[in-house]
Amino acid sequence: MHLHILGICGTFMGGIARLAVEKGFKVTGSDRNCYPPMSDQLERLGISLHEGYDAEQLASEPDCVVVGNAMTRGMPVIESLLESTQVYRSGPQWLNENILQDKWVIAAAGTHGKTTTASMIAWILEANGYNPGFLIGGVMENFGVSARLTESPFFVVEADEYDTAFFDKRSKFIHYRARTIIVNNLEFDHADIFDSLSDIEKQFSHVIRTIPKNGLIVKPNNSTAIERVLDKGIWTPVESFGLTGRTDSDWFARKVSEDGSQVEVYFKGQLQGTLNWQLIGDHNVSNALAAISACRHVGVTPESAIAALAGFKNVKRRMELKGEVNGIAVYDDFAHHPTAIETTVSGLRSKVGKNRILATVDLRSNTMKRGVHKDTLIDSVKQTDYCIFHTPDGIDWNFNFDKNTDRITALNSPETIGERLVKEAKPGDSILVMSNGGFGGIHDKILDGLKSKRV
Repeated sequence: MHLHILGICGTFMGGIARLAVEKGFKVTGSDRNCYPPMSDQLERLGISLHEGYDAEQLASEPDCVVVGNAMTRGMPVIESLLESTQVYRSGPQWLNENILQDKWVIAAAGTHGKTTTASMIAWILEANGYNPGFLIGGVMENFGVSARLTESPFFVVEADEYDTAFFDKRSKFIHYRARTIIVNNLEFDHADIFDSLSDIEKQFSHVIRTIPKNGLIVKPNNSTAIERVLDKGIWTPVESFGLTGRTDSDWFARKVSEDGSQVEVYFKGQLQGTLNWQLIGDHNVSNALAAISACRHVGVTPESAIAALAGFKNVKRRMELKGEVNGIAVYDDFAHHPTAIETTVSGLRSKVGKNRILATVDLRSNTMKRGVHKDTLIDSVKQTDYCIFHTPDGIDWNFNFDKNTDRITALNSPETIGERLVKEAKPGDSILVMSNGGFGGIHDKILDGLKSKRV
């Protein structure tokens, strides 16, 4: 069967393509600006790529066209598809019908931490012989890929609340029929899709209604928004998690080391083991508790899950060390929401102590460009010593820096930002780059600049 994927170079749709190939489908696809590494990955899978969204690409009459959520009315290929009798599906619907039907689906949802938590679950299951399939929005260091299909009855999916397609405005995760679901947190995001936090809560309420009685909902103990969702109706057992001081949680952690690289894990007040691992930060400790809870539901003992996480390698672009020059470390992180920015900086602060942190934040998301979080951005970087916000074209609002002008500023050019950070950096400093995009290759430019800088 021939599958043609529109918008194939996105992380999710590229994962769908890999799963389809492993399922035995002939796969082709199209996108704009197909470039490495995704274009190379797809070509290695034998997938023929078409540049652009013209109608001619449908002349081969594929058996099914999978429509990515970046597709809109008015695109020639979409208008041609709608005028024809060709079968089409959204990516999540195709995944449901062709991959997930006979699977125990473990889903990681929430505003932040989906990719990391889903990756932890996949690795715990893998290390304990469960051989899971998965579709996750990032390349996992433990696996080297973001998607795979196996004969295992277990499948891990990153459950995104973004809308499904131009013809299906429900959140993607509605399609996954999860039995085990983690709702890590819930805040306002995706301002191009949702008008309010209440709109997002409604989608989470919808997915909660799909979790069976023999399932499990895993949630934090400190989210008012999640409690509002559960108050709308719940038919499934719930386990909660929290950090030290919240012993009212089913799962809680006590940090042995301040940076979170060593923590004691408790369930129902009983010590389950001590986790020694490579990750840092309270947010990752919380992610670990959620993953351990979800895997216990599947059948992995907490002790075995803790042992597996000792060998967990974080996803690319999650506090990833890009290089170190003259005692100056350069990190890359995917954080792009004030809460994620704050927890990322806090994690690095606990690692470096009193050493300086120089940071830059790329305000490229639709939510950031609309200024939804402009009043909380400065507070999100309060633990940095110096920070530059990148304000790309399309932003029509201004910061109110008050007395922070010397320590925090905003610039329009990634090149200028890189040069400024290189000039400011001294041995012992850490440079933290936070963006959900390429940011003009700023990481390599900073490293190159540091190599040529006299210190």
